[in-house]
Amino acid sequence: QVQLVESGGGLVQAGGSLRLACAASGRSFRSYVMGWFRQAPGKEREFVAAVSWRGGSTYYADSVKGRFTISRDIAKNTVYLQMNSLKSEDTALYYCAAKLPDGGYDYWGQGTQVTVSS
Repeated sequence: QVQLVESGGGLVQAGGSLRLACAASGRSFRSYVMGWFRQAPGKEREFVAAVSWRGGSTYYADSVKGRFTISRDIAKNTVYLQMNSLKSEDTALYYCAAKLPDGGYDYWGQGTQVTVSS
């Protein structure tokens, strides 16, 4: 059974940092792209960042470039999202997801809440 389990969310002041983790299990994700998405109340879910498991290529939304860093630990089967210089507009439920390079995101975690107080 495929599982993506997020952790690391919480309440932080504006300008602070958090590191989210996504532990993947249940299959090999070596060929997959791992992504982070977020959804704020009343808004659509939006792409945040992605990393290819095999080569480590990274992709970011313009709104987080220079502040967020996505990485993966192959040995631990875990993907991270380091979030620095957090802003109130980063407040959202953050989801981890996985897809094959040419497909849509097939697997999703339950999400972890990030709240940034101004």
